[in-house]
Amino acid sequence: MKYIDGEYQLFLNEIGHWIKIEGSSNKTVPLVIIHGGPGGNHYVFERTAGPKLAEERTVIYYEQRGCGRSELPFSEDAYSIKLLIEDFYCLLEQLGIKKVDILGYSFGGELALEIAFAYPEIINKIVLSAPSLMFSNTVLKTQLQGFKTIGDSKFLERMEKVLSQNMSIKEKWEKVWALADSKIVDRFLFEDQKVAKYNRWLWENSGLSNTGKMMEALQMNPPCTPLEKRLNQIKHHTLILTGIYDRNTGLKISNIFKQELSNSKLEKFKNSAHFPDLEEEKKFVTTTLDFLR
Repeated sequence: MKYIDGEYQLFLNEIGHWIKIEGSSNKTVPLVIIHGGPGGNHYVFERTAGPKLAEERTVIYYEQRGCGRSELPFSEDAYSIKLLIEDFYCLLEQLGIKKVDILGYSFGGELALEIAFAYPEIINKIVLSAPSLMFSNTVLKTQLQGFKTIGDSKFLERMEKVLSQNMSIKEKWEKVWALADSKIVDRFLFEDQKVAKYNRWLWENSGLSNTGKMMEALQMNPPCTPLEKRLNQIKHHTLILTGIYDRNTGLKISNIFKQELSNSKLEKFKNSAHFPDLEEEKKFVTTTLDFLR
């Protein structure tokens, strides 16, 4: 298939995947955007930072199996890191692309590194925006601490009751998230609440939702060797972009990536939480393009 601008449905591993191509006339190494969640979609990114990247780069979006505008897999548990990596490889095969740059945000950053580990020869440069380590307790602790910094008195009182119970950290984390209403979540994810409001408006307009099935399946079937233990084997030139107020994945996680990825650079965003692509869009785009040139 010759890749030209437009939206397509491609069958990858027998599942219809939504893809979108912009900026093909730029004829650059394609930049594949990998969304987070797990279970998210690209609706916001393709209306904000994405088109600005496509002014200079060839940009390819795809939504993972069971996510956004892609089809659900045949089984609710047909999700694994291995399958997601295979889907990505199939995408490049169908498009006839030998090498790409990748930009992964949140869980997408983690998946980007898994892809680079599995198929180092097909990856050129890597951009990680607020990357996660979803199988690490460090993320759970980061998020619990983050809620403490933005919760109102009522939320904090209910949260403390949960934290005082005799449960695993994962159980506490699940219960605390269940307590958070949309206003708490917006304060958790964003510093600027005007940006949070715009983001939520886009979420609602998309008509897309995260079923939670991918997250559930991935947590039931984590990689045999945690990504954190394999990071030092990834040698690609990597840019890490992180908001200093990120309460979701946090600077602590980004510093782990910076320390373990030998060929990496960390760029901090001083006015952003989990979405520097939205809160400091101009700097996000400029920094990313400078790195990719």
